[in-house]
Amino acid sequence: MSRSIKKLTGLVAATFTPLTAEGEINLSVIGPYIDYLIENQNVKSVFINGTTGEGCSLTVDERKQLAAAWCQHGKGKLEQVIVHVGCMSIKDSQELARHAASIGADGIAVISPSYFKPVNADALRLFIKEVSTFAPDLPMYYYHIPSMTGVAFDAADVLNGIEQVIPSFQGVKYTGTDLRDLGQCVCYSQSHNWSVLFGVDEQLLGALVLGVHGAVGRLVFGGVVHIIARKFSLFYDCYYLCSAGFDVSVNKQVMSEVSGLAMGPPRLPLLPCPVSKAQAIAQKVKDFSQGH
Repeated sequence: MSRSIKKLTGLVAATFTPLTAEGEINLSVIGPYIDYLIENQNVKSVFINGTTGEGCSLTVDERKQLAAAWCQHGKGKLEQVIVHVGCMSIKDSQELARHAASIGADGIAVISPSYFKPVNADALRLFIKEVSTFAPDLPMYYYHIPSMTGVAFDAADVLNGIEQVIPSFQGVKYTGTDLRDLGQCVCYSQSHNWSVLFGVDEQLLGALVLGVHGAVGRLVFGGVVHIIARKFSLFYDCYYLCSAGFDVSVNKQVMSEVSGLAMGPPRLPLLPCPVSKAQAIAQKVKDFSQGH
C-alpha cells in the first residue's frame, strides 16, 4: 500500500440510512447527521452502509450515492469514513470497492456472502482478496457478523495468514459473542498493528478487557459509550438500554427521537417501530446521559 494509514481506533458510528416516507434515500440528512455525530456524540469516524445502515437492502447505485455523500460532506470534518461494500455478488462488491476508492473513502469492509456461503475460511479469505484488488490502496477490514450471515467459523481462522494474500488488510469489525474467538483475533492482530473493533454494544465491557481497539455501534449512545469506557460501574444502566428490544427498526426511530433528524422508516422487510416505544426509550437515553 502506498498511502499512509491511520489506525482505526476509538468509537466509530455505525450510521443509519435516512429514507423518505416513500422509502427513497434522503441525502439531505447526511450533512446535519455528520454535524450531530461530531457535536453531540463526540464521534468523528463512521462505518456506512453496514447492518445499521440497511446496506444489504439498498441497491448498488444507492450505496454509491450514500458513500459519495458521506465522503463529500465529511471532508475536513470526519477523521475516517469506512464504506461497507459486502454483497452477495462478488462483482457488486468489487464495483463498490472501486467506487469507494474513487471518492476518497478511508477504508472498506466486507461481510461474508450469506446465500451461497463460503465452505471454509480459505474460501472467505479468497473472496475478501478478490474484492480488495479493486481498491488496493484502501485499508480492507473483514466484517464478522455470524448472526446475520450464518457463517459461523472463527474469525481468527479468516485472519490467519491473510496478510500474505491481502497487503491492504488492516483489521476486523467483530460483531459476535464468542469472546474466545475475539481474544484470538486480538492476539493475532497485535503483531500486525491491525484494528480489532467490537460491534456488540451490550458486551463492550468484556471486549475492552480483551484489548479491542475500539467499538463500532449504534451510536445513538455515543456519549453513553464514552462514559462506560471511563467508568465500568455504569454498565448495567446501559445494558438496560441495549436490551430494550433494540433492532435496526427500533434504533432508527430512537435516533430520530433523540437527534431530531428525520431518519425515516426502515426498508421492507423490516417494519417500522411504534413511535411510542421509541419515545420511551429515547427518554431513558436522555435521562441516563444527563444524569452522568
